[in-house]
Amino acid sequence: MSSHVLAYKPLRGFTPVQYAVCLKGIVWREGLRFLHQRERFVAALVRPLVWLFIFAAGFRQVLGVSIIPPYETYVLYEVYIAPGLMLLIQLFNGMQSSLSMVYDREMGNMRTLLVSPLPRWFLLCSKLVAGTAVSLPQVYTFLAIAWLWDIQPPLLGYVAALPALILTGLMLGALGMLLSSISKQLENFAGVMNFVIFPMFFASSALYPLWRVREGSLFLFYLCELNPFTHAVELVRFALYEQVNWISLAVVSGCTALFMLGAILAYDPSRGLLARRGNT
Repeated sequence: MSSHVLAYKPLRGFTPVQYAVCLKGIVWREGLRFLHQRERFVAALVRPLVWLFIFAAGFRQVLGVSIIPPYETYVLYEVYIAPGLMLLIQLFNGMQSSLSMVYDREMGNMRTLLVSPLPRWFLLCSKLVAGTAVSLPQVYTFLAIAWLWDIQPPLLGYVAALPALILTGLMLGALGMLLSSISKQLENFAGVMNFVIFPMFFASSALYPLWRVREGSLFLFYLCELNPFTHAVELVRFALYEQVNWISLAVVSGCTALFMLGAILAYDPSRGLLARRGNT
C-alpha cells in the first residue's frame, strides 16, 4: 500500500524544478520560433523606424513639444515619440505572439499543451513571459539605432527602463492573450488585431502630448487618459529619465493583472477545434 501511495505522490503537485523546466521549455520554443522568423524581427523595427526617420522629420516643425515632465528643457519631436515607438514594438509583438497561440490552437499544439498536468494559469503565464522576453531585444535594438539619431537619454535610463518595459510587455501580451482566448479562428483574430492596435496607438500620448489633444477635443483627451497604452508610454518615458510615474505604474500593473485574469478564466483550449467542427 505504501509503495502505491508513494507512486502517486508526484501527481499531487510539482516541484519548483519541474515548473522551471516547463518555463524554460516554453521560453526556448518561443525564442527558436522568433529566430527562425527573421522577417518578424525586421518588420518589428521597420514600423517605428519609418515613424522616426520620415514622419518625425516632417512633423518636427508642426508639433513642437513644450517643457513637460520628465523633460527639463525643450526636446525635438523625435525624442518625444521614441518611448511610444518602443511600445509600438511591444504592442505588435504581443499581438503576434497571441496570433501564434490561435494558430497553435487550430493546429492542436496549444490544446495539447494546455491539457498537460501542469496548471493552466502557469502555462499561460509562461507563454506571456516568453513573449515579453522576445520583445526586449527588439526594443533595445531600436534604442541602439535611435541613439545614432541623437536620441540619447541618460545611460542609467536604459537600465531603469528595463523593469518598465517588462511590465508593459506583460500588459500588452496579456491583452493579446485575452483577445486570442475569445477569437475562434485565425482569420478573425487578424481583424481584431487591426481593430485594437491602431486605436490604442493613435488615441494615446505616443505621438503628441495630451495637452495638445485637449486643445483640439476634450472627449478625445479623456479617451486618451483612459487608454492603458497611454500610461504604458508614460511609464517608459519617465523611466528613461530615471523617474517614476506612479499613476501610470498603478494603471499598468492593474491592467496587467486584469487582462491576465481574464485570459485565464476565458481561455478554452478546445474552442478553436469546436468552432472548426461546427463550421464543417
